[in-house]
Amino acid sequence: MQHFHTLKLSALTLSAVALFGCQDKSETSADATQHAQATTVPVKQAKTVAISAIVEHPSLDDIRRGIVAGLADLGYKDGQNLTVNFQSAQGNMATAAQIAKQFASENPDAIVAISTPTAQSLAAATQTIPLIYTAVSDPVAAKLIDNNNIPTQMNITGLSSQLPLEPQIELFTKVKPNAKRIGYVYSPGEANSVALKERLMEILPKYDMTLVDIPANRSADVAAATRALDGRADLIYTSLDNNVASAMEAMVQVANELDLPIIASDEFSVRRGATAALGVNDFDFGVVTAELVAQVLDGKKPAEIEPKIMNTLTLYVSPKHAIEQGVSLNDEITKDAINVDVVTR
Repeated sequence: MQHFHTLKLSALTLSAVALFGCQDKSETSADATQHAQATTVPVKQAKTVAISAIVEHPSLDDIRRGIVAGLADLGYKDGQNLTVNFQSAQGNMATAAQIAKQFASENPDAIVAISTPTAQSLAAATQTIPLIYTAVSDPVAAKLIDNNNIPTQMNITGLSSQLPLEPQIELFTKVKPNAKRIGYVYSPGEANSVALKERLMEILPKYDMTLVDIPANRSADVAAATRALDGRADLIYTSLDNNVASAMEAMVQVANELDLPIIASDEFSVRRGATAALGVNDFDFGVVTAELVAQVLDGKKPAEIEPKIMNTLTLYVSPKHAIEQGVSLNDEITKDAINVDVVTR
């Protein structure tokens, strides 16, 4: 039986070791000064990083905080030798395109794209400024890299999290043992969500399950799409869909009425009402993204930095929300999980 273990990743930090020898008594003050200069840790040059996200919601916000914190640990401190320009598209693709054009004209030292739609907009806007994507679940489907993990543009690298579906399905059966119909509310305009739908359609029949997929073109459509699952689904699964994440409270309200447990893939969805989530810790995801950004700021070209995948999974649960959605979580589920009902941030 597979167990879910809570794993945390920390940022890799840069260190410098100063070597001190015994000074000869005849050493002049000039020699001492020269020696001190030779052993001083070099100061990072001032840099500018532009960051954009398709929308602001807790999961993406925590990734951004992780990026800024990780860069600080690596010697680039916001407000000191780092200028961070953040802009959100507020869920509007036209705004995302405008932000991308603005960033391209401003020519920062690096651009960080949080979410698939943002990464696609920025990739279309510049092929020269280093672009680091993050919070992208399927960079191949988004045409950011090819099937051989090679970026489609020389200025691109990044961090993705294509979560393995088998552990998710195991969680479905633990939360609701007789679940056969998996409800999936998704944004047809988000490549990552469409790619996940296709993966689910392929794998679920192997577990004698079927997918009931309902499109929601806007955040305002999420509640109605959730209600359309009434009588047609046994639980709801959602993963890294920005429209859904932006309207999680609306989905939760309907799911509570229908006794449909929500299984998500990020901590904040559970804090906002989902029953459970198995996914990558958002803040840690940002910290690891910062390592790629720092390499670029240090002078490395994106083409020299291999795109990476981070799939260290953390299980989050809320027994309180589970009861509100018609299920109860036994000890087998909760013993290796973070219970958001008792753990504060």
